[in-house]
Parts: sequence; C-alpha cells; structure tokens
Amino acid sequence: MLTRKIKLWDINAHITCRLCNGYLIDATTVTECLHTFCRSCLVKYLEENNTCPTCRIVIHQSHPLQYIGHDRTMQDIVYKLVPGLQEAEMKKQREFYHKLGMEVPGDIKGETCSTKQHLDSHRNGETKTDENSNKEASEEKQEEDNDYHRSDEQVSICLECNSSKLRGLKRKWIRCSAQATVLHLKKFIAKKLNLSSFNEGILGIMGRIYGESWTYYAMKRFLARTTHSSL
Repeated sequence: MLTRKIKLWDINAHITCRLCNGYLIDATTVTECLHTFCRSCLVKYLEENNTCPTCRIVIHQSHPLQYIGHDRTMQDIVYKLVPGLQEAEMKKQREFYHKLGMEVPGDIKGETCSTKQHLDSHRNGETKTDENSNKEASEEKQEEDNDYHRSDEQVSICLECNSSKLRGLKRKWIRCSAQATVLHLKKFIAKKLNLSSFNEGILGIMGRIYGESWTYYAMKRFLARTTHSSL
C-alpha cells in the first residue's frame, strides 16, 4: 500500500487561527459559516464586532457569542498533527493557575493525565482494549450529542409557500432551536428547494416581515410588547 507524506507546512492554513496566526487552541467554530478560530481570539474580536473575521458574514446583530461553539473534532486534529502542542498548552494553563494561586480546574487535570497515559502507553508498545475504546467512543458521542444548540428550547415551525413561483416543501413542519434566526430558515428553504440564492423569496412569520438576525425569542418579545401597547 502506497503512503504519501504531507508536510505540516502544507496544511498550516487549515489548522491555524486567522486572528493570531498561531495553531488553534480551544478551537471554536462560527455556526453560521463554519470558520474556526481560537476561542479567546474570537471572543475578544466579537466584543466589538458581529461579523465573521474570515468571510465577514453577520453572525448575529446583537448576540454573536451565542452562535459560536467549541469544535472538539478540529482541536483533536490539531493536537494530533502538531507534536508537543497539547502538552505545551496544558503546561501553560497549569502555570497560569499556579501563578494566580488558584486551583487547577478538573478538566485540565483530567486532560493532562489522559495525555500522559496515552503517550506512556505508546512508548511502552501497549494498545487500548476494546472495552476502553468503546467507553471513550461512547463518551465522545455523548459530548457531540450536546453540541449545536440541541440542549436549547426547541420550537416547531410550519413552513407554507404563498407564492405561485415556488413549490411547497414536502414536509411543512420542522423542529429547530429557539435561537435559530430568520437567516437560518431562509438558507434551509433555499437548500430544500434548490434555489440559487436564499434571497429569492421573502420569509414572513406570523404575518410580519422580520430581519435576518431575528430569533424566536426576539419575535416573541416584540409581539408581546406590540400586543400589550395596542391594548
């Protein structure tokens, strides 16, 4: 079987943060466009901006930090590709907490121990048992199941087409996070109807037209205020 060696330099662009130009640490992905950055870099950037640093798409008009999430898969890839990066980062974090006289968080302790055990087992030529592998796979799957706003309040939405130019969806009802925006719904409809652009149609909700950054919560608060004021 032929193997091809790839230099780390050739894939650096895919595993580095565009904001600090360093390797990704605590990789965090923008759910709107799937671009990834270091968490600390992205959070600091979003304190004064609401767009993606790479493609400039608006993440959310007022709460962009609610639409980013930890990308464990990407971080695992970076740690496996860059020798010594994980150990160096864990050492920095431990030194940081010791310098402040604070107790090292349990997750850092646990990650350090698991890394050391993993390296020791490879040095000694040991392999993981099927039981341990299955247990780790189950834990990783459980963590993945908690991502992508699945723990948020869920809402059911009926999508009906009132235009003769567009065909309706086969399944009108969808279930999504209450934090989903109008833009998310427009992109979903465009994908289902094979539209070249998600701006071809106008999305009206409850008889009104809302901006692309509006969420279910924002609409609910708006309707509650307008209803109360009219009374």
